[in-house]
Amino acid sequence: MSTLYIVATPIGNMEDITLRALRVLGDVSLIAAEDTRTTRKLLSRYDIDTPSTSYHDHNRVSKLPVLLEALSHGDVALVSDAGTPSINDPGAELAAAADSAGHTVVPVPGPSALTAALSVAGIEAEQFIYLGFLPRRGGPRRKLFDSLIGEHRALVAFEAPHRLTETLADIFKKLGDRQVVVCRELTKLHEEVFRGTVTQALEHFIEPRGEFTLIVLGADVAAEPDDALFERAREILRYESSRGSKSKDAIAAASMTGLSKNDMYRLWLEIREGSAQ
Repeated sequence: MSTLYIVATPIGNMEDITLRALRVLGDVSLIAAEDTRTTRKLLSRYDIDTPSTSYHDHNRVSKLPVLLEALSHGDVALVSDAGTPSINDPGAELAAAADSAGHTVVPVPGPSALTAALSVAGIEAEQFIYLGFLPRRGGPRRKLFDSLIGEHRALVAFEAPHRLTETLADIFKKLGDRQVVVCRELTKLHEEVFRGTVTQALEHFIEPRGEFTLIVLGADVAAEPDDALFERAREILRYESSRGSKSKDAIAAASMTGLSKNDMYRLWLEIREGSAQ
């Protein structure tokens, strides 16, 4: 039986490819690539002439038997456009099918935006929750954050540049003005690691560009004093007031603080009266 190698490739800087990965890519009989054009740039950089074929979300059903047939004749390597296959990229089905067919499935570890971001975040990351790519639509995204209000572990997610500000606003609305680490274009020319609060991040990323990895610190394990809860509610209500939200929607957004509706309505009235002066 043959071997299916799951090979991690650079997330930006091509020098991050491992020596083992280069050897495997040169030795296998076929490379299954998410985008053969992207992979060809890497192979050309290191003078590797192994044949490649596409394997992505849109053709993985039809291509699966083809790759299993290729494995019956020799070893195959699976790569994604960047990082580690099977993590937010195609690969899980192929790995499972290859194993079921009696082939050996071997990881060739290397670059990952997830671990790269955590390594420079400057936070204790013994435990964290990986959310992958966040929901594209606001409703499902806010619902997800609702379910994580009391989570004490750090949250790690990927986000597209055109949705970054909306996502940060949803984090503020649902989780409060927490500390965040926003990593942009990791290992690339315009790499940036921002550390600060959600509101500071919103002020900083006016026109986001590039690929983003977000780390949101978890809820404080210690119970917050009442004055801190009131101040957090004020922050949320001020934000909702600036957006022109109705009282019902504003109070619903501030409900994550755990304050009573009467307290939140009183704060809402104070904020509205202050803004009218």
